[in-house]
Amino acid sequence: MAENQKTHNTKPVSSTGLIHIYCGDGKGKTTTGMGLCARAAGYGLKVLIYQFMKDNSTSERKVLSLSENITIVDGLPQEKFSFRMTPEEKAERKSYYEQQLRTVTQKATDEAYDVLFLDEAIYTIRAGLLDEALLLDFLQKKPAHLEVILTGQNPSQELIEMADYVSEIRKIRHPFDKGLRARKGIES
Repeated sequence: MAENQKTHNTKPVSSTGLIHIYCGDGKGKTTTGMGLCARAAGYGLKVLIYQFMKDNSTSERKVLSLSENITIVDGLPQEKFSFRMTPEEKAERKSYYEQQLRTVTQKATDEAYDVLFLDEAIYTIRAGLLDEALLLDFLQKKPAHLEVILTGQNPSQELIEMADYVSEIRKIRHPFDKGLRARKGIES
């Protein structure tokens, strides 16, 4: 390799890990977060991903799991929308997701990850299945170098104020409005 050629397998010198929020009613919040994870892993950063409210079958997981720099923590093998859950199921999920948040954030801290993606954490909070105070506490105490990505609709003002990046993805048009269901590899 030429002496002046840069490699993409070295970590940045910066120790500033920022907080990203991708929110809104448009398609692409998870896709955006996964793209940032792919970029970070390609640069040599160590990435940890957990998806709230999703089963373990999303298409992007298959390709990202091939990277040695990305760890994906499995969730439940099956999941359903919160509005279809019974009160008992909601109570079970709340306990489960709060424990998962503790486990994943502890792993990110203990194993010195560079990027932590908590996909649909904001949705899970809005659905009453995750106590926002737990997430806020972690974000206030997170390792200084850890980059954190959050997705979901309608983040609280507290989350918005804590974040360094807040990007809203707004739906203008979507094929679902015309009855077209999610297509494999494109929307799912």
